Amino acid sequence: MKKIALIFAGLSCLVACNSVQNEKESFAVKDIKISEYNNFGEAVSSDAIFYKNAITEKYENLKEGDTIDISFSSTVNDVCKAKGCWMKVALNDDQETMVKFKNYGFFVPKDIENDTIIVQGKAYVSETSVEELKHLASDAGKSEAEIAAITSPKKTFSFMADGVLVKQ
Repeated sequence: MKKIALIFAGLSCLVACNSVQNEKESFAVKDIKISEYNNFGEAVSSDAIFYKNAITEKYENLKEGDTIDISFSSTVNDVCKAKGCWMKVALNDDQETMVKFKNYGFFVPKDIENDTIIVQGKAYVSETSVEELKHLASDAGKSEAEIAAITSPKKTFSFMADGVLVKQ
């Protein structure tokens, strides 16, 4: 009887592990041709590069102060027009993440809006101050009226990128 119970427990564990792997694979980007991308910063070396919808779920589970190491593929919504020192990347239809670059060690091209990218680094949640929001709006080329309309801090999904791939 004990052998049957052990066999059943082992099979249950195997099935559970397999379903978790299949769930992970459904969120992972497959068949990436690195030669089709320009690299900025460190080489993107993750075995698991996720789609943006998987990242949205990860962000929703983070609290301020939490971080996760992750790589994901998405589209650039906006980029710093001054020198390419940050970008806003789509997560889903109404959310985005603010991507900055580790130690300001690299920048991305200033003309990559709507381009497909892959970022590797740390995802976290933070609160952006009014002063920084105004600075970012200025960098993005927003009007004085749009900048003046910023009056309260904003909870943001943030990302510190070690490396970025931009599709050619």
